[in-house]
Amino acid sequence: MRILEVTQVYYPYLEKGGPVAAVRALASHLAARGHSVTVLTVNLGQQDPASAVPDNDRVEVIYLPAWLRYRTATLSPGVVQFCSRRLAEFDVVHIYGLYDLLGVVVAWFCRREDIPYVVEPLGAFQPRVRSLRKKRLYHWAAGRRLLEGSARIVATSERERGELLDARIAESKVVLRRNGLDLFEFENLPDKGAFRARLGIGSEPLVVFLGRIAFVKGLDLLVEAFKGVGESAFLAIVGPDDGDGCLRWIRREAGEMVAFPGPLYGRERLEALVDADFVVLPSRYESFGNAAAEAIACGTPVVATDQCGIAPLLKDRAGLVVPCTIHGIRDGLNRLLTDDALRQSLCAQCGAVARELSWDGPIATMEDLYRTLCAPKAG
Repeated sequence: MRILEVTQVYYPYLEKGGPVAAVRALASHLAARGHSVTVLTVNLGQQDPASAVPDNDRVEVIYLPAWLRYRTATLSPGVVQFCSRRLAEFDVVHIYGLYDLLGVVVAWFCRREDIPYVVEPLGAFQPRVRSLRKKRLYHWAAGRRLLEGSARIVATSERERGELLDARIAESKVVLRRNGLDLFEFENLPDKGAFRARLGIGSEPLVVFLGRIAFVKGLDLLVEAFKGVGESAFLAIVGPDDGDGCLRWIRREAGEMVAFPGPLYGRERLEALVDADFVVLPSRYESFGNAAAEAIACGTPVVATDQCGIAPLLKDRAGLVVPCTIHGIRDGLNRLLTDDALRQSLCAQCGAVARELSWDGPIATMEDLYRTLCAPKAG
């Protein structure tokens, strides 16, 4: 099949969050299975991203120049030219995200050319933070038509699927497909100690958060909860600043036992995961929770709130699921900090859970979906 993936943000812009890695993995695995995959995205940097990506895993990546930017939303007039010249080449189109103009324009051309397209909201179907009025206005003006014209809508968790159904989207139109893990990336893990040395700590209990530093991630709840745990425990908040004021708030409120090493990628990210006694996801909303999956693949258990899409997959197996409250998060932290037997039991089950989280199932789901949508065309 000839597949076009449309995403506002793509590799190498990993600082934009988990969807960047997930979209790249989907594209790469589909290409590895013999499909012709093209990614249409936007150049968010000052240099040509292609120069930093010598091998795109047999995926054609087109970085359109951005004329205007507002946060991650961009205006890229080049999309019109691309669609006019090349859209007819593709059998199916997959659009990631809701609040950008790239997907809206591609969807308009898809409807005109009678090319089926899939929309994956990436957890953004229900506006939760920032510019809520603007997002609702956008949804009324453009997002609603984008979804109505789609052949299918992909949800990455039961929670997200429920939100779509609650909005009276037909059940037959919603496809459940979780994110996955490239297990080979976790076959040769780094030795323990490098991340602790970076922080300047020894054997103290270490709790790690990985993700964007933003209020929607529940970091204010985590910092307040951490004030009620043992004095020797250390918290590392690893990730880029999302620019919503959360980092400033945390720096003001956090004590001496909280460190901010900044964003980490590749081997350094794995060093943080293997050195952690456990990883915490205190999110107010998380459509899936890629950081939790990565921690589990490193053999590190997780404390996650019940607002994370991955929660049912790890509950009482590779981690604890707690209420999204200061008290709930504090209780989960204290349980794993004080109960060595519980922590070791969860560690022992991480391998089995990680194998269940491989990309094999999700990729098969997408292949079946694309073939179903292409079948009428082929006939």
